[in-house]
Amino acid sequence: MQKILESYDYLIVGAGPAGCLLANRLSADPSVQVLLLEAGGRDNYPWIHIPVGYLYCIGNPRTDWCYDTVAEPGLNGRSLKYPRGRVLGGSSSINGMIYMRGQRQDYDGWAAAGNQGWAWNDVLPIFKRSENHYGGESALHGGQGEWRVEQQRLKWDVLESFRQAAAQTGIASVEDFNGGDNEGCSYFQVNQRRGVRWNASKAFLRGIEQRSNLHIVTGADVQRVILAEGRAQGLNVHLQGREHSIKARREVILCAGAIGSPALLQRSGIGPRPLLTRLGIAVQHELAGVGQNLQDHLQLRLVYKVSGVRTLNQIASKLTGKMAMGLEYLLKRSGPLAMAPSQLGAFARSSDEQTSANLQYHVQPLSLERFGEPLHDFPAFTASVCNLRPFSRGKVEINSLDSTAMPLIQPNYLSDERDLQVAAEAIRLTRRIVAAPALAAFRPEEYKPGPSYQTEQDLYRAAAEIGTTIFHPVGTCKMGQGTDAVVDDRLCVHGIAGLRVADASIMPSIVSGNTCSPVLMIAEKAAQMIMQVNSTAMVKEVCAGSVTQPEGQVS
Repeated sequence: MQKILESYDYLIVGAGPAGCLLANRLSADPSVQVLLLEAGGRDNYPWIHIPVGYLYCIGNPRTDWCYDTVAEPGLNGRSLKYPRGRVLGGSSSINGMIYMRGQRQDYDGWAAAGNQGWAWNDVLPIFKRSENHYGGESALHGGQGEWRVEQQRLKWDVLESFRQAAAQTGIASVEDFNGGDNEGCSYFQVNQRRGVRWNASKAFLRGIEQRSNLHIVTGADVQRVILAEGRAQGLNVHLQGREHSIKARREVILCAGAIGSPALLQRSGIGPRPLLTRLGIAVQHELAGVGQNLQDHLQLRLVYKVSGVRTLNQIASKLTGKMAMGLEYLLKRSGPLAMAPSQLGAFARSSDEQTSANLQYHVQPLSLERFGEPLHDFPAFTASVCNLRPFSRGKVEINSLDSTAMPLIQPNYLSDERDLQVAAEAIRLTRRIVAAPALAAFRPEEYKPGPSYQTEQDLYRAAAEIGTTIFHPVGTCKMGQGTDAVVDDRLCVHGIAGLRVADASIMPSIVSGNTCSPVLMIAEKAAQMIMQVNSTAMVKEVCAGSVTQPEGQVS
């Protein structure tokens, strides 16, 4: 049985990337007691660690919350699977392993909105602190951290030809997407170590579990935050058939992600009054923004049949091919089993009106009808393209006080007409790339959505038919000072002392790229702010709740 104490200095909810990093940093001070709570289990499932094993982790209740969205009007009424990691390491145990920071203007935009200390020049050193880049220490990269970043261990002719075609279309080849301006085409750098997935649990918990002041508890169902006198006093947790009330001497820190953190706040009576009243939950503190501002990258997966070139579709369809892949991985930790879900990336502008890249490509030497289904029986590649800065906004709302009940997840994809316009432009740009001379030898033939979609309205319809999530939900506990804000720029929940949120949910606007490493940066910055206060002997001022509350809020 996992034993827990009655009280700790810090209670951390969620052992995803943010929770693992915070547990590491805060427990480095031997004078404090830290409890890390994870709803899922240990990350000892073999498929977590083999890169291609994401196929067996997503949709698997052993490692995934297995959420679904509501039926989305913008996607012709389709409901999407919405994977989120439910295991030590969180989504870093099931994601695409791509190391990406986003663009300078993302963070400068956060700062310009009033979030002090979040500009690119502020956060670049924070990214570098946890980074262990294959190229070592440099002006742009860190070489001494725990978050391993390596080059991929395989190449495909069809991807190299796509890169050349992108260059012929005006998207230049670059070496590194992480210098603040990611426009261009290159192979993604990945969070792997010698061909094995490098998740947040390995990076930040391995080797420190023996710290006597750090307790890591799995299978913990956190019911609600205990509130009294305007302060987070602790947590109610269901563990191994028993209910526990655990006190926080300093802070409760939510790292449960863009779905889990707002849901926990709502169950605790913190959130929009109409929702809480409708569910019969006593309003402890009204914050209208909790669960609002949901943003995600919608990917359009364009599939092209090819000939005269190798793709994974042919290799994986034969027993001999599968055996060869397994043997190559066993002996060299390379080959298709070492593949991240996407190998080649590109960042481009959908039109001349864009001031920086607003599209991201994930290009794959394979194709399938939809995730979880077999590969097609013909050679093909997929050029997945997403709008990096969508205008559409959705929400996350609980349906009951039952912490095991699935929340309502409503992304509202393509609900803003500007997103439809970008989708149409993205399809047209993809077609121009595929029509470039570098790919001509492979005679690419558009399979999805198909060449019959030509008019603007056709392309809107195509986006609704082939659009799907790329698993980047953010924004549901927005950082800022407006009436829709949930946390301030120190990540403290407005009007509640001792309560902080540090995960993807605090992003005011989504970053221009994959979200895992930006979440680590958010947690690293949170740790620095917490430890800075501790070092000045001002513990009582940590998330003191004395910040200006958003106008119109009622405590």
